[in-house]
Amino acid sequence: MNTADQTLFLIKTRGPQTAQQLAALLNLTSMGARKQLEAWQDKGMLTYEDIADKPGRPSRRWLLTDAGHARFPDRHAELTVQLIDQVRSLFGDAGLDKLINSREQASERDYRQHLTTSRTLPERVHALVRARTAEGYMAEVEQQEDGSMLLIENHCPICAAAKQCQKFCRSELDVFQRVLGPDCTVGRVEHMLGGARRCVYLIRKIG
Repeated sequence: MNTADQTLFLIKTRGPQTAQQLAALLNLTSMGARKQLEAWQDKGMLTYEDIADKPGRPSRRWLLTDAGHARFPDRHAELTVQLIDQVRSLFGDAGLDKLINSREQASERDYRQHLTTSRTLPERVHALVRARTAEGYMAEVEQQEDGSMLLIENHCPICAAAKQCQKFCRSELDVFQRVLGPDCTVGRVEHMLGGARRCVYLIRKIG
């Protein structure tokens, strides 16, 4: 991945960044980082906001535009939305529910295969993250001080489908709970469809 692409990837996965923060991450000078940012701004991929978070000059934080987000795969969004509309038109909501259930079962089988050799809860979570990353979700795990874990998804490759039918999101949450097992709880604490920049699931061990 070249430096230009790394710049977009870091903002996608870490959220809004200053030129100084990106310079440190990319091993560039502040001027070099600003050149990368301004080049993407000229292409319509980035914008910025000035945040007065401390006395003195506001800090400039760079973030992706809609076009910037669109550079990351969305699994043929237009076709997906059309197919959902056609299924609903031809077979009604019951037919759409059957489609979602079928996808849910296929996803669950796939994830269980990934988790076959995972015994502990952290091992299962990391295996699920690897499976989700392979599907384009840019997933990662963040360990919390209280022992819980955050499953973080920085991108949603089925975002268009989820916007059209939010049952896809509810379906994924149910699958996570089943494949991770009865010794934990899984809850969504950040949601792209609710305006967050990412989806985050809180996983707590029971007992």
